[in-house]
Amino acid sequence: MLGDLETIQTPAKQGYFRPRPFVAEPLKTCIAPEPWLGRSGSYPSGHSALGWAWALVLAELGPDRADAILTRGLAYGESRVICGVHYASDVEAGRLVGAAIVARLQADPAFKRDLETARHELNAMRNRQRR
Repeated sequence: MLGDLETIQTPAKQGYFRPRPFVAEPLKTCIAPEPWLGRSGSYPSGHSALGWAWALVLAELGPDRADAILTRGLAYGESRVICGVHYASDVEAGRLVGAAIVARLQADPAFKRDLETARHELNAMRNRQRR
């Protein structure tokens, strides 16, 4: 999914080129930002897009754990705001990008085959663990 997300988010980041919070307002971050991070656009959040897309797919693969998976997917995006590398609107836009990609991939026969393969592998692993 990373390649698919890049086709959407990279042009958006370059087009909007919104400065990141720690660049626009020199504030502390919870990570030591690499120099490239300050030179990349903040909107939309690529981490949030990918985290939400992963959460949506994993929730589909393991519906019995969907609540926990989706909660973690949301928290992954929120951590980007807490750490001072994105604004909340960057994260929301990222989630929209992630959801759009997953919706589009649901119509792709190759993705559907991969998803079904992953579902079978996950179920087989869970069955082995139950023994």
